[in-house]
Amino acid sequence: MTFQLACTTSELDPEEALQVILPDGTGANVPVAVVRDSDGTWHAIGDTCSHQNYSLAEGDVEDGTIECWKHGAPFDLSTGRPLSLPATQPVPVYSIEINGGDVLVDVDATL
Repeated sequence: MTFQLACTTSELDPEEALQVILPDGTGANVPVAVVRDSDGTWHAIGDTCSHQNYSLAEGDVEDGTIECWKHGAPFDLSTGRPLSLPATQPVPVYSIEINGGDVLVDVDATL
């Protein structure tokens, strides 16, 4: 596992998301949505909606979900599973750690 700095805890309030691009073990860029849900819990999921290629970080965060802003498909932040159509495929969920004020994500470790 290789955790990388994605952002700082001061960058997101509850119910906000931020897109970051992190390199994986092969050097490929991985778009990640770092999300702080309404409870203040931190999540890291693949930032590309599985229905079409839109950024999930631009969508609304509510409870334990994030909704694609373009077509309204909500995704569970803990599992990456879509909760309704039009999305039918899950997005990856990545390991995340909070270390002091740093938010660290491992894009090589999916949950």
